[in-house]
Amino acid sequence: MISRIFEFGQTLPGYEVPVLNERAVRASAGILFFVAMVTFMQALLLGNFKPTQVFVAAFLIEFGIRLFVNPRWAPAMILGQWAVRGQMPEYVGAPQKRFAWSIGLVLGLSMFYLIVVQGVIGPINMLVCGTCLLLLFFESAFGICVGCKLHDLLRPEKAQLCPGGACAYTPPAGSGGQWGHLLVLVVFALVMVGVGRWVSHAPDVRGMQHPGLHSHGAAQTETAPATGAGAEAERCKVPEFAKAMGHETIWKQHNGCQ
Repeated sequence: MISRIFEFGQTLPGYEVPVLNERAVRASAGILFFVAMVTFMQALLLGNFKPTQVFVAAFLIEFGIRLFVNPRWAPAMILGQWAVRGQMPEYVGAPQKRFAWSIGLVLGLSMFYLIVVQGVIGPINMLVCGTCLLLLFFESAFGICVGCKLHDLLRPEKAQLCPGGACAYTPPAGSGGQWGHLLVLVVFALVMVGVGRWVSHAPDVRGMQHPGLHSHGAAQTETAPATGAGAEAERCKVPEFAKAMGHETIWKQHNGCQ
């Protein structure tokens, strides 16, 4: 099948609207979510925002190609299509995806301006990045396109060919689970709370020495004389990026500071 360069969705016999392969869409969302989470953790835990800036630029290019050229030529979509090439396509309506990806483009533009152009470090860009991560997670993990749901709320024409037939399917009563399932979840949550309390009082694993730690560089660090409380205070000085994000306490815990 030949695909035109400038085209949004494929026009196939038997379908009233242009369609996209939902399997490739979900795969591409998973790829973007994984890379976004890695760069997000680099910024959150290590204060290294360079990977995030690179990802934001890639995210903006990806959605620009999807919307203004052709989804089939977007890098993440190419990788997603290759990953699911052995699976039977599940075709969904393209119009609602265009609306949803337009929201993604707006978020990408916002992130690019805040993080790349202005270099903003604070709760605003954390909120925007968190929103993108949430949307990508729902798409890749559950096949739920939040932007497509908004399409039905804000546009007069309703979406057609939703993933899993969700447009026309009404789940029967009790399909979401039974009371026994809820009990299992409650018991599991209580057990995890107990485990969390036990771990909080257990010895800190950061104090344990690994047998392979005593390399040339590490030996120098271990044998270096202590410089007193002043050095410890300097080591535990919270950097400005952590203060700006409101993660002063998290930074101290991560670095073993009181």
